[in-house]
Amino acid sequence: MRLARVPVAAILVLLGLILQVSVFGRLQLPGATPDILLLVVVGLAMVYGPTGGCLVGFGAGLLADLAPPSDHAIGRYALVLCLMGYAAGLLRPDHGRQRSVSGALLVVAVAAVASTLLYAMVGALVGDTAARHVGLDSLVLTALLYDLLLAPFVVPVVMLIGRRFGKDPVAAATGDDEGGPGLGTLARYRTTREASSGPTYKKRRPFAKRP
Repeated sequence: MRLARVPVAAILVLLGLILQVSVFGRLQLPGATPDILLLVVVGLAMVYGPTGGCLVGFGAGLLADLAPPSDHAIGRYALVLCLMGYAAGLLRPDHGRQRSVSGALLVVAVAAVASTLLYAMVGALVGDTAARHVGLDSLVLTALLYDLLLAPFVVPVVMLIGRRFGKDPVAAATGDDEGGPGLGTLARYRTTREASSGPTYKKRRPFAKRP
């Protein structure tokens, strides 16, 4: 992750954390709480790639673990967002530009379900049984619903800010402002390799016989 992207990621994560704690955490909605911090991590990961997404997710999760009124073990949410950021970064489109809304919503849906299950699993390992009392099915369904409703308003804005204000001037001048390999990069590599996999030698013409 380039240093030019650190301030942008830090500001977006702090804004997401403030909204998470002061607004969405106090709504008292049934089931899960809307996870805007997860949406910020997914949006940045789809611009910065797996490495940047992993670092942003770990930092965002650690801040959420330390921010009051946190009542869980420190490092639990950092682990979850770290893995979600890395996984979302693997699905990074070419140049960090998502061409279809359905693709971004699919990534958010998978991240919402996976993060809820992983958070409950890690909690069970450390003795937190809150998910059992609420109901894991209810948590997964409500987390999926809330995050999908918020995703069209959060993820495109985060991706736009990440692309516009997180560019490295040196890398942009050389045309190497990519955020790490994603599926778009891998697909482009395969296409190039398949196109150049044919024989490179030229067939020699036989010598003409002299009379």
